[in-house]
Amino acid sequence: MTARQIRPFTDPALRGVAEPVTVFDRALRDVVKALTLTMRSGAGRAGLAAPQLGLPLRVVVFEYDGKGGHVVNPRLELSERRIVADEACLSAPGLWWPLERSFSVVARGRDMFGKPVTVRAIGMLARVLQHEVDHLDGVLFSDHLAPEERERFLALV
Repeated sequence: MTARQIRPFTDPALRGVAEPVTVFDRALRDVVKALTLTMRSGAGRAGLAAPQLGLPLRVVVFEYDGKGGHVVNPRLELSERRIVADEACLSAPGLWWPLERSFSVVARGRDMFGKPVTVRAIGMLARVLQHEVDHLDGVLFSDHLAPEERERFLALV
């Protein structure tokens, strides 16, 4: 298995809502492996969602500061505490933009075998999980920007 091409920010596939996973089989495990391999294939990569590879499935992988894994059909519980930090997207390489997100999250879902999984994250890992789950809903991080900032960002994509 080799790393796959990541869909660019302007690809309409990134605007679709991903389908829940209902079958936990070898094909799903291959999706998780492809996502993980692709995420790890470049420097500074901390997360990836299946739609970024053109796969409309509710699957995300993450790896940051020694903590990594995957969540299938993730649901997020967001903290009320918010923080602004620079954020980027593998679908728009090289562009970083300040964005406000929840400081901590609890992600609940399943692993690739269908077993329940819970991921508690703070700081950058919490940001990564929010960013990737947004991809599952067809939301790009630029959607969270004020209109003027969004226009500036999109002019660079």
